[in-house]
Amino acid sequence: MSKVLIIGSGISGLTCAISCASRGAHVILVSPFPSERAQSVLAAGGINAVLNTGDGDSIEQHIRDTLKGGCDIAGEKAVRGLCTAAPDIVRWLESLGTVFSRDKDGEIGRRAFGGQSYPRTHYAGTATGKQIVTALVMEARRYEGLGLIERRFWTDFYGGLIKDGTCYGAMLYSEATRTIEAVTADAVVIATGGQNALFGKTTGSTQCDGYTAGKLFTQGVDLKNLEFIQYHPTAIETDQKKMLISEAARGEGGRLYYEEDGKRVYFMEDLYGPGGNLMPRDVVSRCIHEAGRQVYLDVTFLGREKILDRIPEIYELCLKYRNLDITREPIPVVPSVHFFMGGIAVDLHHRTCIRNLYAIGECASMYHGANRLGGNSLLAAVYSGKVAAYDIKDTKTGQPDWSDLIKEENDKLIQKRNSSSRFPVMYVRGMLADTVNSTLGIVRDKATLENGITDIDYYLGIAGKINYDRSELEYYNYSLEGILTLAKAVLISAGSRCESRGAHLRRDFPERSDSLSKATIISYDNGKFTTRLSGEDEYEG
Repeated sequence: MSKVLIIGSGISGLTCAISCASRGAHVILVSPFPSERAQSVLAAGGINAVLNTGDGDSIEQHIRDTLKGGCDIAGEKAVRGLCTAAPDIVRWLESLGTVFSRDKDGEIGRRAFGGQSYPRTHYAGTATGKQIVTALVMEARRYEGLGLIERRFWTDFYGGLIKDGTCYGAMLYSEATRTIEAVTADAVVIATGGQNALFGKTTGSTQCDGYTAGKLFTQGVDLKNLEFIQYHPTAIETDQKKMLISEAARGEGGRLYYEEDGKRVYFMEDLYGPGGNLMPRDVVSRCIHEAGRQVYLDVTFLGREKILDRIPEIYELCLKYRNLDITREPIPVVPSVHFFMGGIAVDLHHRTCIRNLYAIGECASMYHGANRLGGNSLLAAVYSGKVAAYDIKDTKTGQPDWSDLIKEENDKLIQKRNSSSRFPVMYVRGMLADTVNSTLGIVRDKATLENGITDIDYYLGIAGKINYDRSELEYYNYSLEGILTLAKAVLISAGSRCESRGAHLRRDFPERSDSLSKATIISYDNGKFTTRLSGEDEYEG
C-alpha cells in the first residue's frame, strides 16, 4: 500500500485524498488549519459542466469556450479532458451530499457566466465552494474512520525532500513544537493554492501565499505562466481585504455603468452589445481600468425577492461590510487580484519535473491559459485532484537518510531566531505587497517591471537578516525568502512576454504576437532565473 503526502486541504487536496484512499493508499493530509478555513470556501459562483444539451450546448462548445478564453495557450488535450469529465464530476459531488440550487423542474440550477456560449455554471446560491468543501470533508472523515486518511493540522510545509531529481517526502514545520521533521512518502502532492500574499489585499485568503511554489522552485521545480494574473472586475474595498462580488450578480443580469454628465453610461453594453457585462474577466477588468472613474454594478431592477433568492450572500456581504442595500442602491466596484493562472508546471497527469512530485488545483498551471473562465476553477480543482490520484502507482520508494539535513535545518532556524536585525518580517512583507501592486497591475511595462525586480533584489538581500518576530507565527518568518523568490520569478516572467494576451496587458507591447502563442516556463539554478517558451507537446507530456 503506497503512502501519499498531500500538502493543502482545500477542494483539490481533499479530492485527491479521497481518491487515493478509495484505491487503498494511506494518505497524510497536511494543512495549517482545518479545510473549513481553506480558500476553497470562498469560491462563490459555481462549477461548469454541460449537463443539459437541450439548448444546444455541448462538451465540444465548453472546450472551445475554454480555449478561446485562455487566448490560445491552454493545451487542448488538457482542456478536453477537463471538460469531458465535468458532468461526471458534478454528479459525483452531488452524490457526496453537495447541496446545489434547483430550478423549477428540480434540476441542478445553472446560470450564465462570462465568456461562455451557454449557461453551464451550476451553483449553490453564491456559496458553491462552501457546499462542496462540506461534502468533501464528510467523505474524508469516512476514510479517516477507516484509517486511510490521517489529518495533520497546525503543520506547515518547510521544503521538499528532494535528491537527484526525485521527491521522497517533505520537511514539515510544527508550530506546536517549533521544530522541523522529515515526513517520507511514495508520492507528494502539492495543493497549496495561489499567491495572494504577494499582493496583500486581494479577494482571496493570505494563507495562500505562494511560499511552497517559491521554495520548490529553488529546489529545481519549473514554474509556468506566472505573468497571467486574473483581476476579477467586481470587488468592494474594505479595510482588511477586497471582498468579491461574484460574477453571479452579472450572470443574473447585473449591469455595469459609470456616470457622465449626470447620466449612466453602460459602457460594456456600448462596447460589446447586450452580452457585454459577461465578457471574459480580463476584458471587463481592462475596460473598467480604462474608464478611469468609479464604476458601479446595478442589480436593483432584479427586485428584492429575486436578489434574496438568487444572490443572498452578495446582499448580506454588501450590507455587512459597506452598509449597502443592493435592492435599492448600486454597488461601487473595483477590479481585484483574484486568481493565478500561472503556477507549478505540470504534465497531463499533474506530474512536475521532479519524479514522485505532483501539483494540483490553483498552485498548478494547466487548464486556463492566459485567462480563466468563471466556473472552471472549481472544476479544475476537483478534476486535477482525481487525475493525480489515479496516476500515483502502488509502489514503495526507498528512502535516503535525512537526519543530517533535518539537524542542519533546525540549527538554521535556531540561529535565525536569535537575529537582532532591524528589519521586522511583516514590514518587509508589506513593502513587497506595495512593490508587486505597483508593478503587476492590470497594465504593465518594461520600466515598472524592472524597477520591481530591483526592489525585490534588495528585499532578498536582507531576507536572511530579518528580525524574527515572536508575535507572529514562525512560518511568516522562515517563508519570506521563498515568497520573495517567487515574486521575482513572476516579474521576470512578465518582463519576458513582450505582447498583450489575456490577463497580461503590456503598455509598451499592446498587440498580441502569434509567435508567442506558447507557455512561459521559468527555471531556477543557484540564483539564476531562466525563461523559455514551451509548446503544448512539451508541457502536456
